[in-house]
Amino acid sequence: MLYPAPASFARLYLASGVTTIRTAGAIDVTEDLRIKQAIDDGRLPGPKIHVTSPYFGEMDPASVAGYVTAYADRGVTSFKAYMTMRGPELKALIDAAHARGLRVTGHLCAVGFREAAAMGIDNLEHGLIVDTEFYHDKQPDVCPDQGQFQGELRWTDPETDRDVHQLVQDLVRQGVAITSTLAVFESMTGDPDVYDPRMPAVLTPRVRRIYDRMLPGESDHVSNGWAKPMSTLLSHEMRFERMFAAADGRLLAGSDPTGWGGIVAGFADQRELELLVEAGFTPEAAIRICTSNGAEFLNESDHIGTVEAGRQADLVLVRGNPAVRISDVRNIEIVFKDGVGYDSEALIAASAGTVGEYYFRMYLHWPYSLVTLVLAALVARLVYRIARSLTRSAAAGTRERPAAIPARTPLRG
Repeated sequence: MLYPAPASFARLYLASGVTTIRTAGAIDVTEDLRIKQAIDDGRLPGPKIHVTSPYFGEMDPASVAGYVTAYADRGVTSFKAYMTMRGPELKALIDAAHARGLRVTGHLCAVGFREAAAMGIDNLEHGLIVDTEFYHDKQPDVCPDQGQFQGELRWTDPETDRDVHQLVQDLVRQGVAITSTLAVFESMTGDPDVYDPRMPAVLTPRVRRIYDRMLPGESDHVSNGWAKPMSTLLSHEMRFERMFAAADGRLLAGSDPTGWGGIVAGFADQRELELLVEAGFTPEAAIRICTSNGAEFLNESDHIGTVEAGRQADLVLVRGNPAVRISDVRNIEIVFKDGVGYDSEALIAASAGTVGEYYFRMYLHWPYSLVTLVLAALVARLVYRIARSLTRSAAAGTRERPAAIPARTPLRG
């Protein structure tokens, strides 16, 4: 059976020691559910998947409950609020999801963190440096320009900012989790050494050419005007996450393999562990953030997230000691999921040249859907013109055909 592009990420997550994931937003929820089913059936190696809804943005609040019901009935376990989602529809989304016993996470912009926390949101993605409530010209239910907003954040020190301390207190009191995605921010800092050396080999030739073309510009601090500011923002985000965890906030970890393509699923999860340690967490604390904290948030801590008797056998065998040197998490030999062992290097080898593959269903989604529509229109026009031409030719042939000629009597010799 042909498995499309998401299958490569499934293999890479598992190869990197990630045995359970939450997608945190779907470009193609049908494909995510199909991949999940293939993994559950044993037809594809990958982690256990908690599927999140497509990205919910600006919409009619009255329509939200219907969408929640439809996606929940298909097996979606959480919902994603995205940047343009305003207060009324976010509140409707939270209420509808909670009525089904499901959760809402958000990469917010039009709505600030404290406002979302007061509504009852369960999880906020990325952390402080996407919280627009600190922008001086923030308008209600409007997503401000990211360059202007984050330009102000560069000069805010979270550890001395009274409003940031208040934000932390509010989030902890409301029980809102924060997902750390340090690796995706680091990929925008212009440092070429942060890119995993294993990554180019798993890209398709097409994506590899794009990566090779973009890397020099992304790594040039002169042409990449965001490199230095993003380095500052990354430092601020690290401080904020330490503050949040120190206040007993639930910090989660994710890879967010998006951006300009500088990170890949699985490899970025390992880098996230290293960055948490760079941020000031002990290796043991960083490992807890990436394991038991996530299991608790997913309400699965009774069988995964810690190594205890009676728990599920989701284990990773590494060469070295990550409790002493966190980078040893890259030296994986075997990953056990549900007690079944997988060869990490074999899974990575099987993913060579697959990240970025096209598959049919992707052409139904923006921006590929526009290309599909244009091509379909051109094909339809071509078929119409051919059919019309054939019809005219047939009509002309009928008009010009001579009268029937009686059959000749065979000549006799």
